[in-house]
Amino acid sequence: MSGTKYVDSEGFLYAAPVREQGNIYKPNNKMMADELSEKAVHDVHTKEIGLVNRDPKHLNDDVVKIDFEDVIAEPEGTHSFDGIWKASFTTFTVTKYWFYRLLSAIFGIPMALIWGIYFAILSFLHIWAVVPCIRSYLIEIQCISRVYSICIHTFCDPLFEAIGKVFSSIRATVRKEI
Repeated sequence: MSGTKYVDSEGFLYAAPVREQGNIYKPNNKMMADELSEKAVHDVHTKEIGLVNRDPKHLNDDVVKIDFEDVIAEPEGTHSFDGIWKASFTTFTVTKYWFYRLLSAIFGIPMALIWGIYFAILSFLHIWAVVPCIRSYLIEIQCISRVYSICIHTFCDPLFEAIGKVFSSIRATVRKEI
């Protein structure tokens, strides 16, 4: 294999594990050592996560961004007391904030564990079962398609050519009567 390198969106260099030049941590040649010193080899499992922007791919922009005004609204002509309205706003906002934090503290790590296991199983099945089955099917269907193609060319092509020659001598003319 050649020394294939992958660069992610943050500019980190990911090297293919099998290399002609040697181990990615102890390169055998000087050119590769210089390339690796330019960009740090970065492990995907130890990358830092953002504590400020916790939804960098905007997964939950239109789903769970719920504010007080999105849930409770008083139309013109039906307003409660100003103090009640302010207290309702504060109660809603603070309750939502702290209850989310409480649920995250209690269920966040177990749910992360469950989802991690789920996606690990999904990845495992995709890599070790789905893709090999699809590849096997494509290889087998290619053989079947060749046999099918030979049968069609052997039996149907002469028939269709003969029918075409029979109907090719038919001439049709259209006249418009006035």
